[in-house]
Amino acid sequence: MRNILDLSYDEIEMLMKDLNQPKFRAGQLYDALTAYKTPDKITNIPKALIGDLTKQFNFTPLTIFKEIKSQDGTIKFLYKLSDGNLIEGVLMKYKYGNTLCVSTQVGCRMGCKFCASTLGGLIRNLTSGEILAQVLCVNAYLGGSKTNREITNIVLMGSGEPLDNYDNVVKFLRCVSDSKGIAISQRNISLSTCGLVDKIDKLKDENLQITLTISLHAPNDEIRKQTMPIANRYSIKEIMDSAKRYFNKTKRRVVFEYALIDGKNDTFECADELAKLMHGFSNHVNLIPLNEVKERGLKGTLKHRAYAFLDRLKSHNISATIRRTMGEDIEGACGQLRAKVLSSTQQ
Repeated sequence: MRNILDLSYDEIEMLMKDLNQPKFRAGQLYDALTAYKTPDKITNIPKALIGDLTKQFNFTPLTIFKEIKSQDGTIKFLYKLSDGNLIEGVLMKYKYGNTLCVSTQVGCRMGCKFCASTLGGLIRNLTSGEILAQVLCVNAYLGGSKTNREITNIVLMGSGEPLDNYDNVVKFLRCVSDSKGIAISQRNISLSTCGLVDKIDKLKDENLQITLTISLHAPNDEIRKQTMPIANRYSIKEIMDSAKRYFNKTKRRVVFEYALIDGKNDTFECADELAKLMHGFSNHVNLIPLNEVKERGLKGTLKHRAYAFLDRLKSHNISATIRRTMGEDIEGACGQLRAKVLSSTQQ
């Protein structure tokens, strides 16, 4: 059964027209969907119409299956999809608002060696409505509404490679920022990719105002190939060239994620090489303390060495910061909770 949240507002209008309903019903229905209401809670639409719709559509693509709260206020969500699959999300609370990390796939096929999301491979893509449901569900969970949102920022950095699910992700971006829905500004949305160059080039022409974040994690191809299989398909030069094209078209600063891995990519030589890549366009390097995934055997760089790496970048006049670590006590990294739950059910 199709998820009704897969429909945009315009498609909801067309649906109401096909059902011989007055035009205002589209607004009523979309308001109810944005509030993530179940059919029995929608009281301003005729029961007969709701009954007809529930025969065709699923209104709740996912539910919160498990939640774990961190001492720092971070909440890790494990969602259960209508087909029984599990995905993750993380709510991070900042002074400027609440950021929700959303997943775009069940699993992932990119195979990055520092990520738990890839351990079981790719199961399937999420639909645009399943991605949107994560935002609407948590906004409702927090007591938010369409006009008083509790979710202010979104990062597409959960399970999956967003650009490997291109069409559904782009539709989600348009729907989540639609003024008729929850209307989260595209400037408050970041999309993280491991560097699918052809899709980055396609994305730059979508006229979106999101922030592109590229998971680089190495200053050269030799090191990158040790942890990121995608490096065998696209070189760092190709990625940097596509990032420059994205900036030139959108005028949006590009962010580069760099997880510091002990003994792999954390030397001063690596910092110097990374700095050379950053010249010629507006960008920022986001250094990330590695969340250890025991199945992968990689260790994060010690704190004092991470700050030394940061200082080395800054000595080259590179804009860089170390990302604040959140949710460490609840296994906040992508895929860890899902992998743990799936492992326990298989024992």
